[in-house]
Amino acid sequence: MSGFVFNEKPITIESGEGPYLYSDRGTKFLDMGANYAVTPLGHSHPAVTEAIQEQAEKLTYVQASYPVDVRTELYEKLSVLGPGNLDNVWLCNSGTEANEAAMKFARAATGNSKIVATKRGFHGRTMGALAMTWKKKYKAPYEPLAGDIEFVTYGDSEELAEAVDDETAAVFLEPVQGEGGIHPATVDYLEHAREVTEDAGAALVFDEIQTGVGRTGTLWACEQAGVVPDMLTAAKGIANGLPLGATLCADWITEDFGDHGSTFSGGPVVSAAANATLDTIVEEDLPAHAGELGDYLMENIQTAAEEHDLPVRDVRGQGLMVGIEVKRGANRLLKQLALNEQILALPAGRSVLRLLPPLVIDESHADRMTDALTEVLK
Repeated sequence: MSGFVFNEKPITIESGEGPYLYSDRGTKFLDMGANYAVTPLGHSHPAVTEAIQEQAEKLTYVQASYPVDVRTELYEKLSVLGPGNLDNVWLCNSGTEANEAAMKFARAATGNSKIVATKRGFHGRTMGALAMTWKKKYKAPYEPLAGDIEFVTYGDSEELAEAVDDETAAVFLEPVQGEGGIHPATVDYLEHAREVTEDAGAALVFDEIQTGVGRTGTLWACEQAGVVPDMLTAAKGIANGLPLGATLCADWITEDFGDHGSTFSGGPVVSAAANATLDTIVEEDLPAHAGELGDYLMENIQTAAEEHDLPVRDVRGQGLMVGIEVKRGANRLLKQLALNEQILALPAGRSVLRLLPPLVIDESHADRMTDALTEVLK
């Protein structure tokens, strides 16, 4: 028997180290997608591996109503590292669960039900988060979904202001849209979102599931705009490959958040992995490295596109969250990169090649990516 949800690729992965994955045939692949930004420290990072092993020997699981030092440490760490005064932390297993929690918390805290989300936005695949996700293909087989969701054009401040009213519970925004094609928001747009939600008494929620944990040049993408939301959701790279999500909340959100829970909230082994991941990212200043290397990578690709007259419409992004919009199918390019150049990347729609590499890559990896892309596009 085999799985039926994923369309499996013709490459069987056996092991990984740093920014590389190895197939069962011994082929070495440069992982420029970090498996959807899940391994910011690369594969099998020694600090994370050691933390997992040590915790697994002591305790693999105890429910969250019993304090455990490693989970408490993670609560405190995220409270300190989160932007502004988001001191309250809810732990779960994935980004979609983190967004589901934020959706529930906002409705309970405000007493309202209306959620404003954006066109091209992606917030997850469970029924609540899916309702806030724009693309029809993700939603159509499962409708009807949760109601009272209004979609607005991403980046349009006037349209956002018109949508947010005194019946709005929350506005959900990605500081950089990932699945939607790698579109960074402007500072003005995020500042305006903060203003209109405050005026309406609604919660501003930043979905940093893909942008967070140092990927865009700061620990959280919203820090570059100087805008603090009422809730921030994180996941993907937060435990360097182990399943973990987090919803960080301001005090006013937690005063009346209803009844919420999760069996595996902040499991000890996963918490240990997250503590090691966050410590390493901060100690090695990987967000700053991601910002510098992202600029280097984007400039190199843009220069190569101009010099070789490559079919590239745009190169955009923030830090090591890069989108390359091409004039022909991105999926075909992904296949060519994997099979001909041994580089693994990701799509973001039909025409955008998405790069979300481990934050530990260096200029030599960026150069290899540029050379490989030039070769397949030529």
